[in-house]
Amino acid sequence: MSITAERKQALIAENARSPGDTGSPEVQVAILTERIQNLTEHFKVHAKDKHSRRGLLMMVNKRRSLLDYLRRKDPQRYQALIARLGLRK
Repeated sequence: MSITAERKQALIAENARSPGDTGSPEVQVAILTERIQNLTEHFKVHAKDKHSRRGLLMMVNKRRSLLDYLRRKDPQRYQALIARLGLRK
């Protein structure tokens, strides 16, 4: 259910604004998106896992908060991020 260290480093490299950047909203949203996708696959097999569902909801809310912050601060970065991650239709 969690992501591997190699995958996490790849996500950081793809979404970092500068070398060594691990805390920008873009990186945080990308990591949360990967974890949310993994948990969504987990629930297709384990439908009654209510404890992990709570964690999923907390991750979705955290991602939403970060995206709202980014949309307020820099709409161009927000648009680029959701296009890159495929979050909106």
